[in-house]
Amino acid sequence: MSSSLLLLAVSWEPGIRGILVVLIMAICLIGGTYLLLSTNVGARLGLMITIAGLAGWMLMMAVVWWVYGIGLKGDVASWKPAAPITIVRDGALLSSSEVVDGVIDIDGQAPMQAAATIRSVLLDQKWISLEEADPRRGQASAASDDILQNLTKEFSAGEYATVAVYDRGGDRFPKINDSLDFLAFFHKPHYSVVEVAPVIPQRTEPGRAPARPIIDSRQPHSYVVMIRDLGTQRQPAIFLTFGSGLIFALMCWLLHRRDQLSRINRAALNPADI
Repeated sequence: MSSSLLLLAVSWEPGIRGILVVLIMAICLIGGTYLLLSTNVGARLGLMITIAGLAGWMLMMAVVWWVYGIGLKGDVASWKPAAPITIVRDGALLSSSEVVDGVIDIDGQAPMQAAATIRSVLLDQKWISLEEADPRRGQASAASDDILQNLTKEFSAGEYATVAVYDRGGDRFPKINDSLDFLAFFHKPHYSVVEVAPVIPQRTEPGRAPARPIIDSRQPHSYVVMIRDLGTQRQPAIFLTFGSGLIFALMCWLLHRRDQLSRINRAALNPADI
């Protein structure tokens, strides 16, 4: 194996590999371009043209990153625990979470009957019950699992089952219709309520598939209230777009100003050129 391959074979350390990639890019791409230009137009003018070309290329690349949400990305959109209440153990207190309107009266009802009453109230308030095949349900359910098992330690894996997922809000504006929404930069809060129920503990036998979970009808259902965090996925690309655009515009103005001064100085040395 040659020495160059030995130098680049550092996949065991991503940090060092990234530094090498950036250094090679800077030396070969930027340095090679500057070397070629400086030998033709001079060191100072070659540096200005190189910086202008690099900034223009970064500007076009950042615009593509901004439009498609690729490249250098920030935090992606995700579900976060809602405030002031995230886990509601008594369905009658869902109104305390400030995402459900009105008072829910389930006094004296059995747990299963109370869950049905709460479901009808949520549907009456324009909450959408997501189907099991809906990918939004899977995302919300996974986020609620993380909150229940890791953040609050409310349940352990296998101690509960997701019964239903309700969704409301998240509308974007201004827009004409669903296909003309490229100016919809503003959003309404997007909430999700995940209904979970404890399951009856079952004995597992070695070598056999786990038994299907059975919901314990004697225990009340719990509700996980979450709000959608839109994240900052395109924020780095936006900053890179405006930063590169500013540098590109500045370098173009300096090059234009240099051409004007050069023309005036040549005219002053040779009046016949005026």
